[in-house]
Amino acid sequence: MAEPLLEVRGLTHAFPLGRRAVLRAVDHVSFTLRRGEVLGLVGESGSGKSTIARCVMNLLRPQSGQILYRGIDICDRRAFRANRRTLQAERQIIFQDSGSSLNGRMRVCDIIAEPMRIQHVRPPRGSYRAEAEFQMRYVGLDAGYLDKYPGELSGGQRQRVAIARALSMEPELLVADEPVASLDVSIQAQIINLLIKLQKERDLTMLFIAHDLSMVKHISDRIAVMYLGNMVELSPSADLYKHPLHPYTEALLSAVPIADPQASRQRKKIMLTGDVPSPTTPPAGCRFSGRCSKCSEICRTQRPELKEVEPGHFVACHLYNNR
Repeated sequence: MAEPLLEVRGLTHAFPLGRRAVLRAVDHVSFTLRRGEVLGLVGESGSGKSTIARCVMNLLRPQSGQILYRGIDICDRRAFRANRRTLQAERQIIFQDSGSSLNGRMRVCDIIAEPMRIQHVRPPRGSYRAEAEFQMRYVGLDAGYLDKYPGELSGGQRQRVAIARALSMEPELLVADEPVASLDVSIQAQIINLLIKLQKERDLTMLFIAHDLSMVKHISDRIAVMYLGNMVELSPSADLYKHPLHPYTEALLSAVPIADPQASRQRKKIMLTGDVPSPTTPPAGCRFSGRCSKCSEICRTQRPELKEVEPGHFVACHLYNNR
């Protein structure tokens, strides 16, 4: 197996709300991302996916835990300062909203070239414009867009520009934070196919974040399922879809639409009852206990640990404690 490029250990991050209340967005999350792998991170809004992405990119400083990139603890300020240039060049992020992540006062050519200028990287193709033109063509846009402003482009075109900007640094790790959530369905498919192509051709390591399980299936080698700041299941993509273990994952998959009307009618749909608990006052035990039909007394009092119950398949659920 490939060596780990990114290791997240016991990551915890909370946001203060007033004087006493605290929103624990991510609570003791751990996972490993190997070189050349695509890890899909899924869950409903508010589950902590984007917070993990921002911590991995040093846009947020976690309260506790470790994030190791190539063995460097990027949460340690001294280690980060000593490796700042490498860390900033080799890790790139694509944000959900390309409209706000691109500077509306800069032309596309300057947007793509800006990371190279900041990091004092010599353009491999001789000039910043030539490099920007190459990256534009690589993501499927004509060079005629180089002198346009983001406001003159469609949502899909802006997202391609954001991808081109990230690729200009030839990163080792690409974090895609719901990169297609704000796009039309037809454009979503184009962007996903583009990311699949880029990952294979450039052997990118990717953390792909989304809330749509049907979309993540096509791009991910492994999938991690988040619920209210906790990771509840982690599995190879094929195994998760064939044999989900956590009741929350089962409910998510039962809601994924399928193209066959007859199969859709015959499929058992799991309807969750109850409301999502407040992240400021989560349940003492399993955070899914109030909505789970298989809940027992231990679920309400003890938090389940993420354990490997099948080869490569991890789940945080008391139903599998004795396996």
